Amino acid sequence: MGIAEIPGGKDINGNPLAWLLEQDTENPGPRYFTLRDLCDLPDDHSEVVSARQTIMRSGPVPAILDAQETEGFWVKPGPGYNPKYRATVWSVISLAQLGADTEDPRVHSACNYLLEHAVANTGAFSMSGTPSGTIYCLVGNLITALIDLGRQSDPRLEAAIEWLARATTGEGMAPPEDKKASPRYLKSGVSGPNFACSANNRLPCAWGGLKTMRAFARISEDSRSQLVQLAIDTGVRFLFSRDPAKADYPMGWSEKPNRSWWKLGYPIFYISDMLEILEVLCSLGHGEDERLDASYQLLIDKQDDQGRWPLEYTYNGKTWVDIEQKGKPSKWVTLRALRALKNRTPPIR
Repeated sequence: MGIAEIPGGKDINGNPLAWLLEQDTENPGPRYFTLRDLCDLPDDHSEVVSARQTIMRSGPVPAILDAQETEGFWVKPGPGYNPKYRATVWSVISLAQLGADTEDPRVHSACNYLLEHAVANTGAFSMSGTPSGTIYCLVGNLITALIDLGRQSDPRLEAAIEWLARATTGEGMAPPEDKKASPRYLKSGVSGPNFACSANNRLPCAWGGLKTMRAFARISEDSRSQLVQLAIDTGVRFLFSRDPAKADYPMGWSEKPNRSWWKLGYPIFYISDMLEILEVLCSLGHGEDERLDASYQLLIDKQDDQGRWPLEYTYNGKTWVDIEQKGKPSKWVTLRALRALKNRTPPIR
């Protein structure tokens, strides 16, 4: 498949697909996702199967799994939020984003551990295991990761999804079957609907909103409850309430948007970038909206003369294994950019 066959290919310099499809034992994930998402090969295609097997044999995924304790956690038992970015929460998110095999027993054990130890009595994921430790970005990130790791039908994950939808729309954090509990929010963590968070001075947080919407986008349209669809509508309105290219969403502790918005990075933890706005809104069917044109242009302008995008934000030195080099062309960021450009125009049905 050539780059010209990708919608948006006219805006791309050179042929980065050839680079992404290289055999790369140090960084095998981009080849797998390129075959699947850009070349549209099915999961059972021999090249796709081989590429995923390579992910489990070399590169970052084996290094992360080697650090896992036999009980399924990383570093220390419990909810697994701290220490950043090596504890259970971050390790599971990384495994999902790097393309770990959902059938691997160690991956299965890690997912089970999170579902058993990181869920508050409200049904939501929590930094501390209590309701006050719940934040939109954490819940969204873990729902996304666990869906990607094959756990969407787990009743505990389904409960977390419904909780996130209730919190987003304003129905609150109390389970609907708890007749005595009011649909209230807390001063700490999730402090209101529409992504309000104490970390953003109790104002709507765009980073939290993006992680929430990324999670909902993972759910197929025919599997979404009415409440989840209502939450998606709420999130889309919020993300389009500002110019995504300016990213001047409510800023609780600053007068200017966080500079990380314009630094494209990998992996994707709680910090968001402008490309994630495009990824999420494209995945929800809004890629052709003209309000995204300026963001697309910013993205296109960041590529080099070979159609590669640089790694501008990294967690290297903080995670179990370094992934690529800051300031250098990044296969992961290039993959993200090409997926967003491909999804800008929906397929003809």
